[in-house]
Amino acid sequence: MRRQTLFVSSVQKELAEERRAVRDFVLGDPLLRRFFDVFLFEDLPASDRRSDEVYLEQVDHCGLYVGILGFEYGFEDSKGMSPTEREFDRATEKSKTRLIFVKGADDKGRHPKMAALIRKAGSQLIRRRFTGTSDLTAALYASLVEYLEHNGNLRTGPFDATACPKATLDDLSEDRLRWFLGTARRERQFALAENIPMVKALEHLNLLDRGVPSHAAVLLFGKAPQRFMISSEVKCMHYHGTEVRKPIPSYQIYKGTIFDLVDQAVDFVMSKIARSVGTREKSPQAPVEYELPKQAVSEAIVNAIAHRLCQA
Repeated sequence: MRRQTLFVSSVQKELAEERRAVRDFVLGDPLLRRFFDVFLFEDLPASDRRSDEVYLEQVDHCGLYVGILGFEYGFEDSKGMSPTEREFDRATEKSKTRLIFVKGADDKGRHPKMAALIRKAGSQLIRRRFTGTSDLTAALYASLVEYLEHNGNLRTGPFDATACPKATLDDLSEDRLRWFLGTARRERQFALAENIPMVKALEHLNLLDRGVPSHAAVLLFGKAPQRFMISSEVKCMHYHGTEVRKPIPSYQIYKGTIFDLVDQAVDFVMSKIARSVGTREKSPQAPVEYELPKQAVSEAIVNAIAHRLCQA
């Protein structure tokens, strides 16, 4: 995920400490800094541009709007509006995700226009109150984690069972699903018929997460699994000897579904190990024996791929 910018909006002079606290907290948190950057107007260098043009442009480009509303309304322009209210209205107009935090337990001593802005925000979304910076950062953390979970950036369930972001049923191959069902029915007496509708088959196999194909569904039956999980590939290397050194005599990168990865990796290994060919003394076909049993090689590769993908 590309890092999103948090646009922090407030009366700068009144809430300077809170603004710095938000920036330092987000950029200092090991989790949040992976997903977010923070924009503070006071961090910008001097520029030959109108300040209102700059901050509204930054609202347009931000990922989330964070409004910290205190007691003062701030500077008013010719129309009687403060930058804070204009920023809130712009974020609303641009359909930005808005997080509003209100300082103070009540509205005593609050500027009438700021109280009106708080009421306007409260009529559109859920706001949170705070009294100090520790309250503010704790509430912000909870809101940002909820945002990441809602957008699928944080997984609370097993990797294979959670929805694959941006994947749809059109990204799955019906032919590959039919092949799997047919093979499972012939070899394992699987209950589902080959011609069952795709959605019902995926539901029975627990490969849908709220109607969205799971990571496992894409890895098993995806038309292009690496489009969604670039790390789902297998690299096979063969060296002449027991030391790992360049140049590498044989180096292959395999892509595709998990079935494709296993088949290609097994073929690579079997083609590199020693094998013996017997005589046709007892059969028209000469027996072939490999240095390692193919079943053992297959089992090792399946375990390695499954472990690798679950850690990805």
